[in-house]
Amino acid sequence: MIAILREAWHTAVPEDGDRHGPLQPLMLVLTVVTGLVDAFSYLSLGHVFVANMTGNVVFGGFAIAGVAGFSLLATVVALVAFAGGALLCGRMIRHGVAHRAGVLYRAVGVEVLLVGAAFVVVAVLGAGSTRYPLLVLLGLGLGVQNAVARWLAVPDLTTTVLTLTVTGIAADSRAAGGPGSRAGRRLLSAAAMLVGGLVGALMQRAGWHAVPLLVATVLLATVCLTARRLASSSAPWTRSP
Repeated sequence: MIAILREAWHTAVPEDGDRHGPLQPLMLVLTVVTGLVDAFSYLSLGHVFVANMTGNVVFGGFAIAGVAGFSLLATVVALVAFAGGALLCGRMIRHGVAHRAGVLYRAVGVEVLLVGAAFVVVAVLGAGSTRYPLLVLLGLGLGVQNAVARWLAVPDLTTTVLTLTVTGIAADSRAAGGPGSRAGRRLLSAAAMLVGGLVGALMQRAGWHAVPLLVATVLLATVCLTARRLASSSAPWTRSP
């Protein structure tokens, strides 16, 4: 247990010389953003995710089967928008300087604008009549986020996919005969997603439908500004993975 807590601490507060530098806590913040935004999309936009595409594919199957509450069109719009965001980020990565903080700064800068725009739409017009524009804005933003997280390649901190993370916690545990490595980091990643989803859901239940997007925008702006400051670093962790 002590080893797990120590590893979780070093993930949130990296040691000097860590091969991923300050990227780990930034990825945790983006994981919280995922929970917030998916809580909003699922609860306010009708059983559809804008970040967790595995769930959307399953929801598409539910919709085709005629299960009430699921929309095939909404699922497809979210999937296409997400893929468009990932495509955009891929082009940004390949046509820019391969500096990890610099790439993160540009990518999250785009995401801030998209999620911030979605917040304005909900605050002014509400979520009910703007479902598809919101799915496009948020899908694009989270597609960008997932693409940059994939490129940064910080182990177990993908900001979205937790299936392999949870699998690793169990399969690599000492109870399974494994080394028990990275359990602290993996648990922290799952906890970040849980916190984002919990806070987002509580805000939705309270009727504060736009607030999760506002909080997500503030968190993204914080990551963006931090990455901008780090973009001038030449430390080893900044090199392309």
